[in-house]
Amino acid sequence: MNDETQEHHDEDAPVQEARLWQDNGWTARVIKNEDDEGWAVAMYKEGEAEPALVGPWTMGRDKKNPKPLDVNAFNTLVKTAHEVLRRHEQALHAKLHKSTVVSTPDGELKVTLDIVPDEDNPYAMLAATDEMGEQVAQARVRPDFKLSPASALAWVENDFRAPR
Repeated sequence: MNDETQEHHDEDAPVQEARLWQDNGWTARVIKNEDDEGWAVAMYKEGEAEPALVGPWTMGRDKKNPKPLDVNAFNTLVKTAHEVLRRHEQALHAKLHKSTVVSTPDGELKVTLDIVPDEDNPYAMLAATDEMGEQVAQARVRPDFKLSPASALAWVENDFRAPR
């Protein structure tokens, strides 16, 4: 490539090499296993320092070098890495957001606990919503508050005073 052609090279063009593929915000990098037994592939989402997925990679025909990446393998790896990230997000959401329903003389209340994992001052918000979707109460609680049907009912029966 001459200098003029190099200036017009598209930096966003996909990289498609035997051990490195980059496209659509993802990078697949074939790496030597740390324990020196075979090869692995690491999938990175653009902007992330840690890989979203690391898994074994197939040996090539010479049984010494890795099989080269190709478009089908890359697309499968992207799909798998995306699914892993989605499951991690769902697990984190489930850990930080809990809910239960309690029955009261005035009807059912949905009680939610939303944990705010602040490094310096973590806390959680306990909230009660009626059947019409209107919030009837809210209280700040410790981030380790255990939401259960019994603890939710105790909060309701205590006129929504913040549990200690």
